[in-house]
Amino acid sequence: SDRSSIHLPEEQVLLIKKKASEHQKTIVCVIAGSPIAMDEWIYDVEVVLMCWYGGMEAGHAIANVLFGDVNPSGKLPLTFPKELSDSPAHSTGNPKNFPGDEEKRVFYDEGIFVGYRWFDEKNIEPLFPFGFGKSYTSFEIGDVRLSKSNLQGFNDKLSVEVGITNTGNTAGAEVIQVYAHDVRASVERPPRELVGFEKIFLQPGETKSASILVKADDLAFYDVGKHDWIIEPGDFKFLIGNSSRSIFLDTEFSFG
Repeated sequence: SDRSSIHLPEEQVLLIKKKASEHQKTIVCVIAGSPIAMDEWIYDVEVVLMCWYGGMEAGHAIANVLFGDVNPSGKLPLTFPKELSDSPAHSTGNPKNFPGDEEKRVFYDEGIFVGYRWFDEKNIEPLFPFGFGKSYTSFEIGDVRLSKSNLQGFNDKLSVEVGITNTGNTAGAEVIQVYAHDVRASVERPPRELVGFEKIFLQPGETKSASILVKADDLAFYDVGKHDWIIEPGDFKFLIGNSSRSIFLDTEFSFG
């Protein structure tokens, strides 16, 4: 990274707070490629729009969202921490993790708990979770059905069918996310891992069914003793929601 901190420069924070004190409906457009800390000002503003690096048409795209010509439906591909110390690469306080040792080598000690898995395992509340995103409409996730409840072998697969309704007054899209949880793993595993997702476009009042294909090998992990990928027979759960922290439904299945 080219930054030693996730905080904005002090001058930018002061500018945001000044404008927020002068205008009740202040919108902050963040143009960045990675998370920034917002705790100093986020509750002073009406809206935060994460714009990333949109290229030469970014201005038009941002205007289309702000003026309601486009209903946003993007989801965060990473976790926004409240503080840098919440992130796995920085939480240990070991300088070898950040900024690195004398030879400019960086050591990663979080093991399998990469990204949102770390926040879930350590029960750290993020600023915005992995998979989070807002819309100008609202959705209700209904029932869940599986095409079958047991998987056999690495090449097996099943379909997760999830009902969803647009309960608002605006056409929009939601991303149904399916996470898997190993109920009785013999080794340390993340609380949940994303195994599939689907974006569904809905008119106001419309109901559809999302169909997410999950393959058995999505449940596999690398066994360092066997030097191979394995799936342990046993019980699993699918957790269904619209972010890693917004889970609305769960259902059980098994492998083996």
